[in-house]
Amino acid sequence: MRLERLNYNKIKIFLTLDDLTDRGLTKEDLWKDSFKVHQLFKDMMNEANQELGFEANGPIAVEVFSLQAQGMVVIVTKSQQEDADDEFDEDYIEMQVKLDESKHVLYQFASFEDVIQLSHSLSRIGLLGGTVYHYEGQYYLSLDDVGELSADTVISILAEFGSPTTLTIHRLKEYGKVIMQDDAVKTIQMYF
Repeated sequence: MRLERLNYNKIKIFLTLDDLTDRGLTKEDLWKDSFKVHQLFKDMMNEANQELGFEANGPIAVEVFSLQAQGMVVIVTKSQQEDADDEFDEDYIEMQVKLDESKHVLYQFASFEDVIQLSHSLSRIGLLGGTVYHYEGQYYLSLDDVGELSADTVISILAEFGSPTTLTIHRLKEYGKVIMQDDAVKTIQMYF
């Protein structure tokens, strides 16, 4: 679990699939209202309090974004109401939950050579699409559609050459530089 303060009343929590597995949860479990999910949220808030000094008291908004290969990004925003402490008991948290799922598979690579090697493996299984970005010294491959292939198969190949990232595709589109668009794997195969 990785935590990042976005501003004084908002934090981002990144949960990998391993974090969920360690707690006996799957991505599908997060859409349910269960004891394990409540315990996970409580653990996240305790860790946010310890690491970032972020206290979740009063009304908060929780946005959960499922990233296909990477895990989950949870954005927690505290209410800006001045009298929130007066209205709510310390142990009571009012939550508004917004759920979203991304179909993008997004992986990060240390060098372009890693992307080249990955492209050879992906082309062998018939996957030729994707877009390659460069952002803050790293390369990223975004796959919008894995076709009829199993997402787990594609993710296992991606994991051989790179690692899941906490970045979203929206951030890459906004701040990253597009190196190859749409048929990146096919293009890399042609030239490398």
